[in-house]
Amino acid sequence: MNFLSLHKRKLIYKLKKKINIDLEILNPNKSLEELFVHYGTDKSNKGHGYTKFYEKHLDKYIDKPINILEIGSFSGASAASFTKYFKYSKTYCLDVNISNFKYASKYMLVHGLDISNKKSIDHFLNKNKISKECTFFDIIIDDGSHKLSDILVGLNFFLKFVKPNGYYIIEDCKFPNYYDHLNDIDHLKIDEIINKIKNNINFNSKILSKNTIEHLKKNSNDINMYKGNLKESDIVFFKN
Repeated sequence: MNFLSLHKRKLIYKLKKKINIDLEILNPNKSLEELFVHYGTDKSNKGHGYTKFYEKHLDKYIDKPINILEIGSFSGASAASFTKYFKYSKTYCLDVNISNFKYASKYMLVHGLDISNKKSIDHFLNKNKISKECTFFDIIIDDGSHKLSDILVGLNFFLKFVKPNGYYIIEDCKFPNYYDHLNDIDHLKIDEIINKIKNNINFNSKILSKNTIEHLKKNSNDINMYKGNLKESDIVFFKN
């Protein structure tokens, strides 16, 4: 990512008028599906159909103070939905192009960066006082570029930040299977990695560290992949 492009996008984000969801008066009992539709995210049943999977695994957090990390927030629609649904949450939004953001909240912390840039990630962690030595997030959702390399880099770096019994979630995790331009490296794909882990088959990786692989193996019984509404709608939940 060109530094000037990133700086320009941050400037547009700051100047752009956004919808402050903290000022919206909504029915406090709105379902997650209703919020997904209200804010216009493709996670709803009108799109990928991921709502029921999120509810199955994450409803335990509805009334708890939690930290959410979203990698790839685009307009902020899903972050707004989660912020309203999990009433005591704080959502950290990462995206290379935050100029697309339509929504704002004091409970949504937006950062324009590329997760493959180590300096940018270190700056994000330092700015938010997140230690590399301890878990911090209850939920991490990767809905970023969907390039295989980025998916693996994100998983390898951020998995260790998930709290015990928390979740690392990858949306559209099989996009590299369906779209050649997203299969950008010579590496096992996510479904292939899961298959090897669940069948206790050893494998090597140029991106996933031995610690990450062992961590996934240790929690192999708590890996759940689901099929959504569309041919390319696949989502996986890694429980820590």
